[in-house]
Amino acid sequence: MDEHKRNNEELRRSSDRQKQSLHRKKKKKKLRKLPFIILALVIILAAFVGYAIHGYNSGINYAKKQGKSLKMHKFNGAVKNDGKATIMILGADKEQGGISRTDSIMIAQYDYIHKKMKIMSVMRDIYADIPGNGQHKINSAYSIGGPELLRQSLKKNLDIDPEYYAILDFTGFEKMIDELQPNGVPIDVEKDMSKNIGVSLKKGHHRLNGKELLGYARFRHDEEGDFGRVRRQQQVMQALKKELVTPSTLFKLPKVAGILRGYLNTNMSDSTLIKTGTNFGVRGDHNVKTLTLPVKGSYSDLQTPEDGSALKIDKEKNKEEARKFLEDNK
Repeated sequence: MDEHKRNNEELRRSSDRQKQSLHRKKKKKKLRKLPFIILALVIILAAFVGYAIHGYNSGINYAKKQGKSLKMHKFNGAVKNDGKATIMILGADKEQGGISRTDSIMIAQYDYIHKKMKIMSVMRDIYADIPGNGQHKINSAYSIGGPELLRQSLKKNLDIDPEYYAILDFTGFEKMIDELQPNGVPIDVEKDMSKNIGVSLKKGHHRLNGKELLGYARFRHDEEGDFGRVRRQQQVMQALKKELVTPSTLFKLPKVAGILRGYLNTNMSDSTLIKTGTNFGVRGDHNVKTLTLPVKGSYSDLQTPEDGSALKIDKEKNKEEARKFLEDNK
């Protein structure tokens, strides 16, 4: 009986030794393969970085070939170093007689800590105190004194003080959309539209190219006026957000970013732009929160001697709503 036990024990030990020997051989093979795996990963990473740089530069060169040159503007927004980037985003017409207009004013904020993006739309018809220039619609501050005067006006009337500005001309928007999605961006068009937008749109679900999407976002010739336009601008931003985070557009993003950069007049550094875009695309919460100022119940229609129809707002109420929106981390 003892002999039988000893034999079984010896067999078990022999089996354990064989398993350990086999495990050591497998481990050695893995260790021998490890340098090749690391090398392959480095090559793949280098190829992707090279592709991204090439795409980014080709996008910038495309904008340069279109004769686009960017003139930096004076801007005194103070960088707060609070883990957030707050950007005043403007959509601008081509200059006519040295004057450029904006009919789209948005405040975008990205929170690097909580990985959240927010977009606040500011109605261009808000009747505001323009520092040194009396009272006018708030978008006129840009025509009078560029992004810096508009920043001052936002600070004085709504207590919003963006750190950065970004001006995208409408041609750049069209080119960016056509590169991102050659077949068009899916949008539910609310109604038939054609007046003063350069395109003719029919109600229903359509895929809109860059020119059509811009026309849809700018349309305001109905009973809703600027309220409808701001809502459609936010609808377009949400649609673009979906396109940007889909796998099918991943390899287009470097060139799209290059085209965007080539048409984008901003005081943000390339490193800050790339950091913000990458953070949002890879790690961010893609449920973008939105707000429109003035908020409901805080304004009334006003006829002005110089600017025509405008919006008289409760400034204190809108300051509080803007503050809560930008500071809320939920």
